[in-house]
Amino acid sequence: MNRFQLQGLKQDDFAEMVAEDVERALAHYDETINKPTMVSVGKIAGSIASAVTLLSPKHQRAIDAIHADLPGLASKFVRALAAEAARRSEAGIAGVINPPTTPLIDVEPPSLPKSDDLESMLIEDWAGRVAGSTYLEENLRIARSTLHRWQRRGEVIALRKGGRKHVFPLAQFVDGRPVAGIRDVLSLISNPRLAWLWLTRPSAQLDGRVPIDLLRQDRVDEVVEAARVFAPG
Repeated sequence: MNRFQLQGLKQDDFAEMVAEDVERALAHYDETINKPTMVSVGKIAGSIASAVTLLSPKHQRAIDAIHADLPGLASKFVRALAAEAARRSEAGIAGVINPPTTPLIDVEPPSLPKSDDLESMLIEDWAGRVAGSTYLEENLRIARSTLHRWQRRGEVIALRKGGRKHVFPLAQFVDGRPVAGIRDVLSLISNPRLAWLWLTRPSAQLDGRVPIDLLRQDRVDEVVEAARVFAPG
């Protein structure tokens, strides 16, 4: 089936096609796998493949970024499914529709790039929306002198772009001021790029929550303690 034929398929039809292909592959690979298991695995594969086609380009790139971790994540997912199925079977509730209240898998977020790697990456590719001092002055009414004072005190994250120019991630500002806790994080993670990357990614130390989101909720102590655990050296 070529690309144009695939584009004409409905999501359910595409999922069913993938499921059938997976069932055939399993049957060819291992004859000992029973039919119900093959059907279940096929449905899982079809659902995942169908869901991927609905992802935005941003989320597709996010999957690409953890390409090396995918086999391990898939293994954890399958083991978790098997454990949940066994639990339901032992409890006599196999086939119950309601999902468990706790997540099936507890996956550690992928490790962050090293600071050296960040220096070679374009800021726009990983830092989110950033702006220079002119934009901040005109739109957030932050005077340049105030911005530079915050920068000298380590109260705001400034990312070098080009020679001596700096840009400032917009997510760190609330009501025209940097959120509390930035200075504490920078005292623990001194590299601004690494600090901002950590602040904007799900943190294992915070049960998968995003540190900058917590800072915007004034939950400074939690974030600082997590940064202390994460901080290299």
